[in-house]
Amino acid sequence: EMMYSKEKTMFILNAPTAQKSSVTLRLYKQGQGGKAYKTLKMKKLGDERWEATVKGDLKGKFYTFDIGKGETPGIFAKAVGVNGKRGAIVDLRDTDPEGWANDVRPTLNNPCDLVIYEMHHRDFSVDISSGLKNKGKFLALTEPKAIEHLQRLGVNAVHILPSYDYASVDESKPDVPQYNWGYDPLNYNVPEGSYSTDAATPTTRIREFKQMVQALHKAGIRVILDVVYNHTFDINGSNFQKTYPDYFYRKTAEGKYSDGTGCGNETASEKPLMREFMKESVEYWVKEYHIDGFRFDLMGVHDIETMNEIRAMVDKIDPSIYIYGEGWSAGSCAYPQEKLAMKAHAKQLDGIGAFSDEMRDALRGPFSDDHKGGFLIGEPNQEESIKFGIVGAIAHPQIDMTKVNYSREAWTNEPSQMVAYVSCHDDMCLTDRLRATMPYITDDELIRLDLLAQTAVLTSQGVPFILAGEEMLRDKKGVHNSFRSPDSINRLDWNNLKRYPQVFDYYSGLIALRKAHPAFRMGKAEEVRKNLEFVDAPKGVVAFRLKNNAGGDAWQNIYVVLNSQKTPQNVKVAEGSYTKVVANGKVNAEGLGLISGSTLTVAPQSALIVHD
Repeated sequence: EMMYSKEKTMFILNAPTAQKSSVTLRLYKQGQGGKAYKTLKMKKLGDERWEATVKGDLKGKFYTFDIGKGETPGIFAKAVGVNGKRGAIVDLRDTDPEGWANDVRPTLNNPCDLVIYEMHHRDFSVDISSGLKNKGKFLALTEPKAIEHLQRLGVNAVHILPSYDYASVDESKPDVPQYNWGYDPLNYNVPEGSYSTDAATPTTRIREFKQMVQALHKAGIRVILDVVYNHTFDINGSNFQKTYPDYFYRKTAEGKYSDGTGCGNETASEKPLMREFMKESVEYWVKEYHIDGFRFDLMGVHDIETMNEIRAMVDKIDPSIYIYGEGWSAGSCAYPQEKLAMKAHAKQLDGIGAFSDEMRDALRGPFSDDHKGGFLIGEPNQEESIKFGIVGAIAHPQIDMTKVNYSREAWTNEPSQMVAYVSCHDDMCLTDRLRATMPYITDDELIRLDLLAQTAVLTSQGVPFILAGEEMLRDKKGVHNSFRSPDSINRLDWNNLKRYPQVFDYYSGLIALRKAHPAFRMGKAEEVRKNLEFVDAPKGVVAFRLKNNAGGDAWQNIYVVLNSQKTPQNVKVAEGSYTKVVANGKVNAEGLGLISGSTLTVAPQSALIVHD
């Protein structure tokens, strides 16, 4: 690490295997190119630590360490030059926007109160139709138009795709359109330069990232960071390898690098220094950048103990910081399966959430085959898996686990451990999936099924999650894995808001309904078992009742009916007089008319929500 003051700068490196050789510190005047203006041999402190102190004010200069494996800014650089090859000497206080000390995290009582919006900086604002000035930049999210859009939609958390310094985009060419999702880490603790207005000035990306967080916080929106500690862009070029060769990566019994990530390597979270690194990195983003939550990429590559230690550490700072991840790996890992933070082990990961692929695939079809559909297009026997998602993957007496697609038993302790979704950045977005599974679908039918899918997500007891742009009926021209597709595939077309205003109105109406009614987000498994009951329904229909002022709701007896069939369907309910609040693609909390009697008739391919 680097500790700056006006009088001197101290450099410290932990490099346990370097004892036989020497460690060199190089100082540079610029972030790339040019020769070092000063080279120092670092002093050895004990077996593992090396130190050098340079007198004078080094602000604005750059540095690298070299143990003989090539130059590196170290594993915990907090500021870097363009393309992240050299560390930058900065005073972090110079990067705080005005009022940063008074920035506060929006309050959150239970993760089930979150409505998460997953976005990529470039997708969101790069298109001319966005009307945003800072296209593809952190600063786009400080602009009134962006903030207003998110507030009107009603989401209260944005999950930003990887925003640390990643390797695949050349930051020295800001005018060349380049695209990547960013799941290729280079420097874990510095914001990505291509999302700043000036990648060459190290303080700019840091300040602009903070301005983004500050603007979202002022708007009542939390910021969730996508973290990818499970692999690095490569092995030989990685700061881990250049600092402590072979320590940070797992190897198979044959001594080959293990590849549980599908990216050529997997990190070893169970090793003390890697575990410590992950904890310190998460803590740094919370304290320096005021981050409110973390989404762990391929969490199933990490060990359970490390994840629990991260949760415990974060709890000491603020227990409302939400942590969730992908409860799987992309291949087999060189670590015992029973010790990994897989979805099946979520009960051992208290206070950590995981994505429910059960509900996702029951709705739209299996991950393994783009052309196979699910409940939405009338595939039979998906109902039980959707019910499992509706209760938040808890044990519920009315769910027959033998009929649930991927799980034989409930995997959460509380519904707040389950993230409900039908699409995310990865895989097809919802409209593309519907078109792939129903080649002759009309726009009208597409919209009906899209709204039906999100009704299941937004009325589930878990933590609802939507992909940015779904509220605009976005598509990605059928591309399944668009991680480096051009802007023409990934960008949001904001003109769709004018083309399909009913989609945005339904999404925002449904989000508002969820936020206004605690029955949809009880947050406790016991409450859900007591107050959520499924109602007998025809095939291709899922129906449930939220009873007894569930969660302290002002409405008694809320019925939700999801009909995927192409014909109207009837569901028997308790005799009474009911107010419709969602019907046939419309939402109105004040009411859309009355139904009396003991039969609810739900329009084709739509959801009906009523209360008595």
